[in-house]
Amino acid sequence: QVQLVESGGGLVQPGGSLNVSCEASGSIVSIATMGWYRQAPGNKRDMVATTSGVTNYADSVKGRFTISRDNAKNKVWLQMNLLKPEDTAVYYCNADVRSHATMWFMTYWGQGTQVTVSS
Repeated sequence: QVQLVESGGGLVQPGGSLNVSCEASGSIVSIATMGWYRQAPGNKRDMVATTSGVTNYADSVKGRFTISRDNAKNKVWLQMNLLKPEDTAVYYCNADVRSHATMWFMTYWGQGTQVTVSS
């Protein structure tokens, strides 16, 4: 079994910064892509940033958010700068993991962490 646990969400003023982290644990053989998605009320879940050696960002966060990863620790971070009210959402960690239980990669999600940008 594989678990993804996020931490670091909270309330921040517009223009502020926040860092969220995610750690994968369990019977992990290898992890391909790790990333962050977000979902605001009434909206679908959208990709924010992913990394698999190559990073990919949503246009709305380019230049403000930075994704980083520690493969040895199975951790991924999202540094969010110059936050805007429209960044308010639940942020979900995502990873494509091959575990000891399967021969193929499966996609796992964390439980989500709330990020609120408001004055």
